[in-house]
Amino acid sequence: MASARGFLGRRKRVLAKLAAWSAAESAQTFLGGFCVARSLDDGFLRGATATGLLWLVGAAVAILLGAPVVRGVFAQLPHLTEPLRDHLVRRSVARALRAATARGGAVDTTAVSRLTSQTEIARDSFAGLVLAARSFVFVAAGALVGLVSLAPQFLLVVLPPLVLGLILFTATLRPMARAQHRYLDADEAVGRRAEITRAALRDIVACGTQEPTAARNRRATEEAAAAQRAMARWAAVRTLCVATAGQLPVFLLLAATPWLLRQGLTAGALVGALTYVLQALLPALHTLMTVLGAAGARLFVILDRLTGPLPGSPPALPSPSATLPARGQGPEDRATAALELRRVRAAYGPGARAVLDALDLTVEDGGHIAVVGPSGIGKSTLLQVAAGLLTPDRGDVCLSGRPAGQYRPAELAALRVLIPQEAYVFTGTLRDNLRYLRPDAGPSDVDDAVRALGLEPLVDRVGGLDRPLRPEALSLGERQLVALARAHLSPAPLLLLDEATCHVDPVAEATAEHALRARPGTLVVVAHRLSSALRADRILVLDGTRVQCGTHEDLLVRSALYRDLVGHWNVRH
Repeated sequence: MASARGFLGRRKRVLAKLAAWSAAESAQTFLGGFCVARSLDDGFLRGATATGLLWLVGAAVAILLGAPVVRGVFAQLPHLTEPLRDHLVRRSVARALRAATARGGAVDTTAVSRLTSQTEIARDSFAGLVLAARSFVFVAAGALVGLVSLAPQFLLVVLPPLVLGLILFTATLRPMARAQHRYLDADEAVGRRAEITRAALRDIVACGTQEPTAARNRRATEEAAAAQRAMARWAAVRTLCVATAGQLPVFLLLAATPWLLRQGLTAGALVGALTYVLQALLPALHTLMTVLGAAGARLFVILDRLTGPLPGSPPALPSPSATLPARGQGPEDRATAALELRRVRAAYGPGARAVLDALDLTVEDGGHIAVVGPSGIGKSTLLQVAAGLLTPDRGDVCLSGRPAGQYRPAELAALRVLIPQEAYVFTGTLRDNLRYLRPDAGPSDVDDAVRALGLEPLVDRVGGLDRPLRPEALSLGERQLVALARAHLSPAPLLLLDEATCHVDPVAEATAEHALRARPGTLVVVAHRLSSALRADRILVLDGTRVQCGTHEDLLVRSALYRDLVGHWNVRH
């Protein structure tokens, strides 16, 4: 509000000129109804046709003089709207640049919408609001003065429904603004989902998460549709207010005609009053309510978005090497959990059976946890929720002590990496594949990852790190080793392995898990073999009804399902 007063205060001269031209519109409105009344009472009803025509000529001249008034108003309007648009453009550019250049910043995917459509909507809405508010105030002043000049009794009939309609409409402005705010939020969310899906399309296909991604996109579009329906309902309420303030006075004037005539009012005065209501008040009121209800609410929301505080530097992500505790520290010595799930419920679609229900899980920084359970029990779903590929129906997901929703996409990508069972390898050099999650990795970093994962035989077989690589020439196990080395090279402090070693032999699996365990960070593994579970600090058993967590020895005593799984692994291997 203070900024709006400052903006208008710097343009007092423009506002004075606009008021002067608008005062001429009040005079025009007054003459329109007054001349019609006089043409009847002093002319036609007395048989003085020439006098009646003369008054009508006066009314016509008043109408014709409205053209210069409109021209004068529109000549002053750009001096208000263009500075506003320029200010909003500068603000949008500054916001986008500040967000993109801040430490850890990412490109603002809504910047284009703010810079183009939203600033243009703000300018057009502001122009419409100025025109409508100015017109209503001065037209209403002229009409009310005219009604008083004809007969004060007209105010008793016209003023109550007019005031009632305006009060009702004013009461709906705030909820209409909230509905508009909801719509803009939903519209931007659809844009963000489209941008995220486009940018991550290759990863979505590689991870096999097309259905969860489609579900999230569908929820975003459904919310946008619901927001549009809410706006339509408020538009219906606005129509009711227009009818109360604009149409009801006409009905009351007609119904009160016998009483008014008994009060000594003339037929010309009645026709003049109807002229004021039908030709002046009703159009101005309808325009004002339409503009306030649509453009005004839209302008309020957009200005709130575009003129809010510029984003500062986001909080720096914790450095894994600096904040992760040494191995062997107890939970009481650790700072924040790397991953925390609170009462998480997840299902694939509305009405579907919950795969995870009221799940609580805390994985400390530097921890190593293995997830086991029967096939289809929810192990992969758990990792998809942790990786952000599936949004839980209920509950919270926290990373490094903060809710996942508080991070930007670029920050989330730097915090966690999911390696699925079907490893993704693309056409290019082996070095490019290994650096996929860390494009700035140096030669020594790549060599360290190759040695840690035991990829030297693969490097020799394909002809070196910089030889073109054909994905179909690699076995499933070799593809998994490439993906695991890619995760080892990644800077993300949280690694999620969804049976990512199921196609490699036990020796290669042990080598890979030891290497990933040795790097700074936290490891969550969906175990494919008993040996993988035994290497973890803790084991999480999912059985569909409850979750048990503990060491191998503890679970052999407490969990019948875990004993069955161990027996199955021993028989199979």
